[in-house]
Amino acid sequence: MGVTKSDLFTDSQNEIATIAKVLGHPARIAILEHLLSIEACVCGDLVHEIGLAQPTISQHLKELKNLKIIKGTISGTKSCYCIDKNEWQRITTILHQFLTHKNTATTCCN
Repeated sequence: MGVTKSDLFTDSQNEIATIAKVLGHPARIAILEHLLSIEACVCGDLVHEIGLAQPTISQHLKELKNLKIIKGTISGTKSCYCIDKNEWQRITTILHQFLTHKNTATTCCN
């Protein structure tokens, strides 16, 4: 099995790839959409909202929290999560710059 050679790529390329990987699951997108739509912290409501088992939701929350796009607190069996607005803006800027990069090539394969 090959080893990822992330050192061959720029920090920016690695960061965009990490963001894309975390955002690359529809359950995580659903979680983010829900958190964005309520504009508040959610405490224990995600299983009902998303429709997945608690361990699955917890794993997706862990990935989003590792990316720092959400923040949360755990108190006993109760967990509360919300969008980290500063990180959301930072990631939005990174993805916008990447996705709106202008192609200046004058010729193409066609």
